[in-house]
Amino acid sequence: MSAARVLVVDDSATMRGLITAILSSDPDVQVIGQAADAMQARQAIKDLDPDVITLDIEMPNMNGLEFLEKIMRLRPMPVIMVSTLTHKGAEASIAALEIGAFDCVGKPLPGDPRPFSDLAEKVKAAARSQRKHIISGNKIAAPSAANANGASDYRAGRKIIAIGSSTGGVEALIAVLQKFPANCPPTVITQHMPHTFTKSFAERLNRLCAPTVAEATDGARLEIGKIYLAPGGERHLQVVNPSSPSCRLLDREPVNGHRPSVDVLFDSVAELAGRNAVGVILTGMGRDGASGLLKMRHAGARTFGQNEKTCVVYGMPRVAYELGAVETQLPLGSIGEEVLKSTAARREGNE
Repeated sequence: MSAARVLVVDDSATMRGLITAILSSDPDVQVIGQAADAMQARQAIKDLDPDVITLDIEMPNMNGLEFLEKIMRLRPMPVIMVSTLTHKGAEASIAALEIGAFDCVGKPLPGDPRPFSDLAEKVKAAARSQRKHIISGNKIAAPSAANANGASDYRAGRKIIAIGSSTGGVEALIAVLQKFPANCPPTVITQHMPHTFTKSFAERLNRLCAPTVAEATDGARLEIGKIYLAPGGERHLQVVNPSSPSCRLLDREPVNGHRPSVDVLFDSVAELAGRNAVGVILTGMGRDGASGLLKMRHAGARTFGQNEKTCVVYGMPRVAYELGAVETQLPLGSIGEEVLKSTAARREGNE
């Protein structure tokens, strides 16, 4: 494959230079241009036809979110957002991912020894991606009245749902979780995301979905109608205590290059719940979660994987499928309903 051709857009000359230097150190990435604002970027896109854009969120005249919306409407292409690691930056990043950004990276803090350490890999993945659809933020609906009020004939059995996702996971998780009623089974999620972003993402999910969604806290008991999102970047999420299943946040080195790691979550669910669990692996780069999902399947759990056509990056689900960890592969729009069918009380003989 030829080198990924990148346009760097940032109002800071220092930041443009840093991003360009880091990307140019990878032989499979070629920075073909720079732009200081949306007007320059628009002309550069016409003139240079880049494969990927890195786009600053906070820019003068037209901010990155407004420009991203125009790109996705007029000339869809992979865009990686570059954001400050602040609450405001996190909220904007989540909005960008809903609009259709390929991924987000945080701007380095002073003294960071490895600034933008994974940016080149994300750029190359973005260039390889064959994205056939964009789910814009205005297409994400609020939960239905029936779900929001719990007025559903769904009855949760005794199962735990575990979900892992990475690149493209914001849109994918919203699509899955919006199918869940207010009385869904306890659900634990590891999504690869910077540590300042997950709180904003949990708050966004809580507004969009019928169940209660929050960042997982150490010792939180798993309850029907609640969804627990692993805090990003700092600790792994596990499920422990068979007599009263609860969350444990574990201080441990990264696994598969990630903290939190999907494998760590899935391994714990396999051990704790066995056949009383359902595992789901969604879009993402790499292989994190594949071996853990296989352990879940060997323990008797039902396992689902997102199919290639609907993935932003068919990485984690592909490896899981090839390992034999995925029992059923489905398009994104069908996963939520199938997971609910496999967790309903009537399927367990508990009625």
